[in-house]
Amino acid sequence: MNVVEKIKNQIKNNIILIYMKGNPQSPSCGFSAQAVKALSFCGEKFAYVDILKNQDIRIELPKYANWPTFPQLWVDGELIGGCSIILEMLHNGQLQKLISKAVKKNKK
Repeated sequence: MNVVEKIKNQIKNNIILIYMKGNPQSPSCGFSAQAVKALSFCGEKFAYVDILKNQDIRIELPKYANWPTFPQLWVDGELIGGCSIILEMLHNGQLQKLISKAVKKNKK
């Protein structure tokens, strides 16, 4: 399986997925830490990929997603964005609604 196929499978198989630096218990950058806090506030389980331990994904994902930075949040197969978008959506209530809707949809 090549790297792009691996990325597609990760996105397809995880309703909520964040590509980040480090892991949720020990983020390796402030932006990843803020994004994880925002996701945790929503109360749903989420998957993560530590791009520092997956150099192939770190290189290929920005090209695939057409999004140059990390973290990257994917919900129900769609790229939501990075830290600033995640925080903005959290503050206006959109993140909670989006995540709740995706989880309910996929439980059916």
